[in-house]
Amino acid sequence: MKKHNFSAGPSILDESVIRDAAGAVLNYQGTGLSILEVSHRAKEFSATMEEARNLMKELLDVPEGYEVLFLGGGASLQFAQVPMNLLKKKAAYVDSGTWANKAAKEAKAFGEVVTFSSKDDNYIWYPKPWEKNEVPEDVDYLHITSNNTVYGTELRYDPDVKVRLVGDMSSDIFTRPVDVSKYDLIYGGAQKNIAPAGVTFVIVRRDAVGHIEDNRIIPTMLKYDTHFKDSMYNTPPVFPVYVALQTMKWYKELGGVKVLEQMNLEKAGMLYDEIDRNRLFRGTVNAEDRSIMNVCFVLNDEYKELESEFYDFAVSRGAYSFKGHRSVGGFRASLYNALPKSSVQFFIDLMKEFERKH
Repeated sequence: MKKHNFSAGPSILDESVIRDAAGAVLNYQGTGLSILEVSHRAKEFSATMEEARNLMKELLDVPEGYEVLFLGGGASLQFAQVPMNLLKKKAAYVDSGTWANKAAKEAKAFGEVVTFSSKDDNYIWYPKPWEKNEVPEDVDYLHITSNNTVYGTELRYDPDVKVRLVGDMSSDIFTRPVDVSKYDLIYGGAQKNIAPAGVTFVIVRRDAVGHIEDNRIIPTMLKYDTHFKDSMYNTPPVFPVYVALQTMKWYKELGGVKVLEQMNLEKAGMLYDEIDRNRLFRGTVNAEDRSIMNVCFVLNDEYKELESEFYDFAVSRGAYSFKGHRSVGGFRASLYNALPKSSVQFFIDLMKEFERKH
C-alpha cells in the first residue's frame, strides 16, 4: 500500500533526493566511503558545503553582504542565539504561535521585548502590527515567524517596517520569493522543506553582527562571525547538509522558488476548497491567514464523535501522520514542497468518501 506522508516534520523528501542520499550512504562521490564516515575536511565534502551555501544564495536571490551558514542546534537554539548577537536594548516579536512565543521568551534574557500576540484568540489570526504603525522605531529588530506549524497560520510576504527584520522561516522557506535585503537574519530548521533533522540554515547580514561583544560575553561557537571565517569551525552535520544540497538541486531543476510557490498554492487551494465544501469539516483559523504549508482542520461540532473513526479510516488507506499537534487536536495535513499533488487529491477523495458514509 502506498503511503502518503503529511507529517509536519521531519517531513517528506522527494524520492529522487532519497535515492541519491541512499547511494551516498553506501559510496560518497566515488570515495569508497560512506557520507556518514567521510571526513568533513575532505575535499569532496568541502566542495559539497560550498556548493550548498552558494545554491541557497542563488535560489533565494541573496544579495551581496550576506553569509549562508549551516549550523547545528535547530531553530530552538536560534531563539537564543539571535538576541544574543543582535539585541542591544529592545526588540519586537510577533507572537503568532507556539514557536514564536518560545522565541520571544528566550529573547527576554537579553533585553526588553515588545510583543504583538494573537494568543488570547488561540492563535487563529496572524498579528500585523505594521498595518497600524505599531512597531516601535527604536527596537533593534522585529522578529517574525512566517509560518506557524501548530495552528496553521502564515504570513506570505515581507512586511514593510522602519526597522530591520529577523525571520524564522523553518517551515516555509523555498515556498515564496523573499526580499532578503529587508532582513538582518533569516533562520530555520531544515527538516520541513530541505533536509533531515540535524542542520539549521542561517542567512545573516555581515554588518549586522559584531556590535555588542563589548557589553555581552558571547561564546565563540555562538558568534555568527565565527562561522564567517570558517564555514566548518566545528564538525558540521554532514549528512543533512548533503541532503540539503540535493534538495536544492531538485528545486532548481523544477524551476526555482516561483514555480514551487505556484505548486504549493494549488495544492493548498485544493484542500481548503474541500474543507470549506465538506459538511463534516471546518478550518480552524481565519481564512486570510491560512497556511499553505500546514492545513489545520477539525470535524464540525455535530460530527466530533467521528474524529477517531476518520483518523483510523484514513490511516487504513495509506495516510500518514496527519493528527493535529497534541496541544490543539483535530487534524493537520502538511503540504511541504516534496508532497505531490496526487497525495493531496488522495486525501480529498478520502474526505469525500467519509462524507458519503455519514
